[in-house]
Amino acid sequence: MPYTTEEGGRLNNFPKEPKVYQAEPPTNAQKRNYIILGIAAALLVGGVIFVAFTVSNVG
Repeated sequence: MPYTTEEGGRLNNFPKEPKVYQAEPPTNAQKRNYIILGIAAALLVGGVIFVAFTVSNVG
């Protein structure tokens, strides 16, 4: 682990830096999956809100 010695003999440790890489744009299949998951998440949230309103009006 790389370290430096500061004034007074204190050691200052530095973490390893991760490798840097350039992100690749999503493929068409990944874009399609993101759309499907987004729609599923919206339906789930909408369903939970619908159930909450329905149950709260029962009593």
